[in-house]
Amino acid sequence: MFLVAGLGNPTDKYKLTRHNIGFMVIDEITKNLTTSNINNPTFKADVKKSFNTIYVKPQTFMNLSGESISPIAQYYNIPNENIIIIHDDLDLNFGAVKFKLGGGHGGHNGLKSIDSHIGKDYIRVRIGIGKPTNKCDVANYVLNNFTKEELNQLNDIISHTIKAIEALKKEPLEKVKSTFTIK
Repeated sequence: MFLVAGLGNPTDKYKLTRHNIGFMVIDEITKNLTTSNINNPTFKADVKKSFNTIYVKPQTFMNLSGESISPIAQYYNIPNENIIIIHDDLDLNFGAVKFKLGGGHGGHNGLKSIDSHIGKDYIRVRIGIGKPTNKCDVANYVLNNFTKEELNQLNDIISHTIKAIEALKKEPLEKVKSTFTIK
């Protein structure tokens, strides 16, 4: 069993923001799957199950994502090596896609929360959103919508990411890195 979680913030207000790229990937990956909705209030998440995968969009807001991921992983007895977290990454250029197991949170509060609840040894799918020109403006940057030009490119980035996630469920991480990394 795999847990694939996209990080983001609930409500339509944040739907097209850079911070919600994880939600966008989960929405797209589950769009054409046969899934069943899992309604468990302790999960604090939108949860869909399809075959051997639980797809998750935490509804705790980004900074408390671990409060959602941890109870789901425990309930389904999913080991950390089968947890895949999709998130935005300021340190990568827009459109870059990278993968890693464990590591630091890099100031990402969603990852910081997950680390505090389940540890650091889970797979991270990092999608580059670029950096603001003014480094003091990080909060506004991640909570602002993608530009029109970026939105036009997102379908290809999300499609590529979905192929990589499917590969992560079958292939070793190193092979996925060599096949699907976009710098």
